[in-house]
Amino acid sequence: MTARPLIGVSTYLESGVRWGVWELDAVLLAAGYPRLVQRAGALAALLPPDAPEHAAGAVARLDGLVIAGGPDVDPARYGAERSPRTGPPAPERDAWELALIEAALAEGVPLLGVCRGMQLLNVALGGTLVQHLDGHAEVVGAFGEHPVKPVPGTLYAGIVPDELTVPTYHHQAVDRLGEGLVPSAYAADGTVEAVELPTDQGWVLGVQWHPEMGEDLRVMRALVTAAS
Repeated sequence: MTARPLIGVSTYLESGVRWGVWELDAVLLAAGYPRLVQRAGALAALLPPDAPEHAAGAVARLDGLVIAGGPDVDPARYGAERSPRTGPPAPERDAWELALIEAALAEGVPLLGVCRGMQLLNVALGGTLVQHLDGHAEVVGAFGEHPVKPVPGTLYAGIVPDELTVPTYHHQAVDRLGEGLVPSAYAADGTVEAVELPTDQGWVLGVQWHPEMGEDLRVMRALVTAAS
């Protein structure tokens, strides 16, 4: 029996989380992420924030890595002043996930960034972010949707060749692209919706939307195939 690839997924670290009779600090993640990994044919391992020096050891045990969505990246990470509309920082997540990304890039481990994960990939490679844009998170706490159009000839276009309506919830986006990254999908308003590295640099893709909130398995199945 062929072993299923092991896909690590980064998580939140939150204080005062309530469940049952408990109110405690917790690491947590929307169940859509591990379910999507499982539906795509892999095993999911959750990676709570840890000391950055342990990231390389964690990545060495994985077949693939997902950097999940979450809070805004600290603008100090890309040399910008904080906008009043940027959310509070999550320093433990920023440090841990940046270290995970660097380790995955160094070791050639297939990497998928989702929403914040795509933005953090861009920052890890020296890019910057737009700290607020309208129209991509219209109702607080509720996912919207809009179409994204692939760029022909890219890794993403090879996975999803046609325009696709995707679940979306974000108010930040890529501004200056990180070194080596190329845009591989756009929204109708010109927002970069996917980025990737050239395929000769490994399997590295970031998507601005939330595939874990939809039914389309193609992006995750492509990661799992690359990890197999």
